Amino acid sequence: MATDRPVLDRRALNRALLARQHLLRRASMPAERMTEHLVGMQAQNPLDPYVALWSRLERFDPQELSGLVERRRAVRLGLMRGTLHLVTDRDALALWPVMAPVMARSWASSQFRRGLDGVDVDVVVGAGRALLEGAPRTTSELGRLLREHSLDRDAASLGYAVRFLLPIVQVPPRGLWGRSGQPTWTTLERWVGRPPDGDAAPDAALLRYLAAFGPANVADIRTWSWLTGLREVVERLRPRLVTFRDEVGRELFDLPDAPRPDPAMPAPTRFLPEYDNVLLSHADRSRILPDSALGRLTGWVGSFLVDGFVAGQWRIA
Repeated sequence: MATDRPVLDRRALNRALLARQHLLRRASMPAERMTEHLVGMQAQNPLDPYVALWSRLERFDPQELSGLVERRRAVRLGLMRGTLHLVTDRDALALWPVMAPVMARSWASSQFRRGLDGVDVDVVVGAGRALLEGAPRTTSELGRLLREHSLDRDAASLGYAVRFLLPIVQVPPRGLWGRSGQPTWTTLERWVGRPPDGDAAPDAALLRYLAAFGPANVADIRTWSWLTGLREVVERLRPRLVTFRDEVGRELFDLPDAPRPDPAMPAPTRFLPEYDNVLLSHADRSRILPDSALGRLTGWVGSFLVDGFVAGQWRIA
């Protein structure tokens, strides 16, 4: 019975989340390892991952992450929620097969899809692959070239079809520390030298989510990933998990040995970037975002935590 399971209140969930995110105590580990532990970092803003790692790692040197990007050991591509994430090359290859259905649904619901009604999108994607493997290109350049190649449709729609449906990555200098450039793309396979080769089943990704964001319920995992059919996956994994309840009785799943600190443990002030998955990966964000902050976070600035909860926003003036 659900009522027999231990209850984790909001503060207990907060401290568990902060511990797994290394926001209670900075970790001493390479940036590459932390990036994989976090299952990537949201990266629409190219500098966000640098702020995210600075708040989580001891003596973090931004050139360490910049070097990973430059050496093709870390890449930026669309994954969870259809949004741009910075992940290691290994995770890009492993996670794309899992998240490809999310990207396809994002395409199907986008404004650009209507511009290609009646078009064989596989032909568009195939032509886009050839162009991007020939040379890295911006989305607008890609769309223009596709239109010129007898695909006489809206150029933006052609370009974004490839963005959503083909695993492509942004190439440097975009995303490097102290440097920048236009968002320019090539295929993941061309950039890292091998095609995506992971299992399309989401089981491993779900377990990694719990390691970084748990305890969580099915709605939380869906919010983080936008994957569907997760109830069946969780039931398949149930023998490997432990369960709790939150204060309103929802069933929470977790890894048996994951940290669940004393809710009274002090939490230091931490600065977060504009987009940080710690704020975006639960259906009920009250474990870190208090009611007093809802509707008051305006974007374009980071947020900061006091006693483990969002207390305000920051920017450099």
